Amino acid sequence: MTAGAQDPKTPVVAIDGPVGSGKGTIARRVATSLGWHLLDSGALYRLVALASVKRGVAETEEEDLAALASDLSVEFETDQSGDERIFLDGEDVTSDIRSEECGRVASAVASFSGVRAALLEIQRGFRKKPGLVADGRDMGSTVFPNAFLKVYLTASAEERAKRRHKQLKDKGIDVSLPALSRDIVDRDRRDSERTVAPLRPAADARLLDSSGQSIDEVTQTVLDWVAELEKGN
Repeated sequence: MTAGAQDPKTPVVAIDGPVGSGKGTIARRVATSLGWHLLDSGALYRLVALASVKRGVAETEEEDLAALASDLSVEFETDQSGDERIFLDGEDVTSDIRSEECGRVASAVASFSGVRAALLEIQRGFRKKPGLVADGRDMGSTVFPNAFLKVYLTASAEERAKRRHKQLKDKGIDVSLPALSRDIVDRDRRDSERTVAPLRPAADARLLDSSGQSIDEVTQTVLDWVAELEKGN
């Protein structure tokens, strides 16, 4: 799917939270269950990070990064297995943007107001009928402030590090668990302390701690909230 002009009447479920909270997995499952579109906003920042490396733009050059972000050629597709495929300039970069280094650079470039402004309308353009499930750091607080449902999904830093460690091990990537824990704590601090769209729950968000809960349990909670709100309208 490519972005376009948004439909402000289309319902949005915004799922925000820190790195490793499981928001991407939950958002994908909720979108599939509802038959709605999906926006993985973190992928957009990772795409800016990857593009900056490919084009030799330093992660400290805000003006150049903002120009790069405003000119991204991006496509999101779903393959025959139902998995998301992400393309940058026509190249499948689905695996490339999930590296730890790409995540680190993405966290750095996301602190720039110019980059966030460049991506704002791109993100809003994913709001199309019948509905959108958007996950990120500021979906409910900044990008879709009038979202139908706002969820702030979190978990302890220790559990988030263990989840990420397992994901990487399953992919055959050997990463130190203590190093992952330190990286998560650092990224939490950087995301929450930035001056532009800092990581924090929207005032009207529903808090959901996924610590000790299965993916199915968390997904069902969000779906129950959607059903509750739909019934009330």
